[in-house]
Amino acid sequence: MRIAFLGTPDFAVQALKALMTTGHQLVMVYAQPPAPRGRGQDLRPSPVQACAEAAGIPVRTPASMRDPAEIEAFAALNLDLAVVAAFGQILPGAVLDAPRLGSINLHASLLPRWRGAAPIQRAIMAGDRVTGLNIMQMTEGLDEGPVLLSDTLRIDALETAGTLHDRLAALGARMVVEAVAGLDQGTLIPTPQPDDGVTYAKKIRPKEARIDWSKPADEVDRRIRGLSPFPGAWFMAPSDKGPTRIKALLSKPEDTQGEPGTALPGTALDDALLIACGTGSVRLLRAQREGKAAQDAETFLRGFRLPAGAKVG
Repeated sequence: MRIAFLGTPDFAVQALKALMTTGHQLVMVYAQPPAPRGRGQDLRPSPVQACAEAAGIPVRTPASMRDPAEIEAFAALNLDLAVVAAFGQILPGAVLDAPRLGSINLHASLLPRWRGAAPIQRAIMAGDRVTGLNIMQMTEGLDEGPVLLSDTLRIDALETAGTLHDRLAALGARMVVEAVAGLDQGTLIPTPQPDDGVTYAKKIRPKEARIDWSKPADEVDRRIRGLSPFPGAWFMAPSDKGPTRIKALLSKPEDTQGEPGTALPGTALDDALLIACGTGSVRLLRAQREGKAAQDAETFLRGFRLPAGAKVG
């Protein structure tokens, strides 16, 4: 089959690499245009673009797939199938329907739960115990298409968005090979999504990243893990050099009570990383000071101490 792949971030790279092993012809890869990255803010290709170019696959990076010239160029590829994974643009019907077998999408949730932009983060933040990956036939509605393949993953107690992202990306790579084979052989049966249970994973807003210690410990813990490693839930803590911004990257809830936002006493080494919430408390297991590398709790406490009774916010 003649296949085009549309994707941009790291999440999509494993699926692209898996498609390279299928024996089908990857005639074009589409990715978002190069963007400023790193300290110098130099324009750099996305992970998908870099992967495709290293493999010698032609790449297009259109600003908009709604541009009539791009739609015409896409149709001229005479595709059998388009595979989409976190491309980053809403595709018009003229693009979705151009390939002979249409377009399929790898979506990191169990649809219809968590349609939209941030399904991995929202699943953890909501306290879901199970998530998974669906491969669906794409329609113009937001993640509303019928499901072709589905598999599940358990969300562990110390799961972060980063670790779940990596597990789902690996799962997607295995499933996309199965999906392409099934479509080629005509053995996949699309299953319409149920009308009940629809939720939307809205894009993470910057204001959501600041920790509200008045919330219950379970909720604070889920927010920390759901926003780790990016953008990172954060709080301000006092230090000898003035207020210091700290990202909380891994945590677990505990039953210890105290005034919300107060560092609670523990052992001589860990009292600075047990912080009271509205109910219960959260123990930080990994943290990062502004301008410093992320560190586990023991290493962090060698360079920054927050004594019991200190207030954070």
